Amino acid sequence: MKFWVVIPAAGIGSRMQADRPKQYLALFNKTVIEHTLDCFFKHSGVWGIVVAIAQNDPYWAALSCATDPRVQSVLGGKERADSVLNGLQHLQSVGANEQDWVLVHDAARPNLSQSDLSHLVHTLAADGVGGLLAVPAKDTLKQVDSAGRIAQTLDRSSVWQALTPQMFRLGPLRQALTQALAAGVAITDEASAMEWAGFSPQLVEGRSDNLKITRPEDLKLLSALWAQGN
Repeated sequence: MKFWVVIPAAGIGSRMQADRPKQYLALFNKTVIEHTLDCFFKHSGVWGIVVAIAQNDPYWAALSCATDPRVQSVLGGKERADSVLNGLQHLQSVGANEQDWVLVHDAARPNLSQSDLSHLVHTLAADGVGGLLAVPAKDTLKQVDSAGRIAQTLDRSSVWQALTPQMFRLGPLRQALTQALAAGVAITDEASAMEWAGFSPQLVEGRSDNLKITRPEDLKLLSALWAQGN
């Protein structure tokens, strides 16, 4: 059984208000995406990694990981789902099997622990659908109306926050993404494509510090956690 990784990294990260996409910002003497890839480099079960980058990306080629034999790059798309689909199609073109597992992980989520990665892989290896890392909601959750007023308070016991990696078999995920995009469905993550296709992905509880860097304060928070040796 083979495990591949797809990293969609074609986004510009406008909410960071930085001079470059968030995956290329500096974090402890490396870029964010280098830390992201390190977790997978250290896992013996990963056969290869595909990174989907933006057209005319001036940053990727300058990184040492860009020439690592375990890493291949493809052109990303307009949206995350397009980039992931391009990565899956590339894997298929180089001989990956339809039943191989693919782990899709955010480029700007550099604090994935080895324990969470192993837990996800071991939990889902025999699963018929696949699933994703997630954490139970801790805060009170409010549903709002179009005016920004509270419509109702949600039962947080049944609500989880989706994280990555999200792990599905190559063939079913490629088909789900292809059909959902063709139908004009808004796909926010791989699990939503699989849900739209009629599957029920499994949630695997992970660590809440598997942070996605989206805003400047996220980078500061993660820097502070690492500085404390967390």
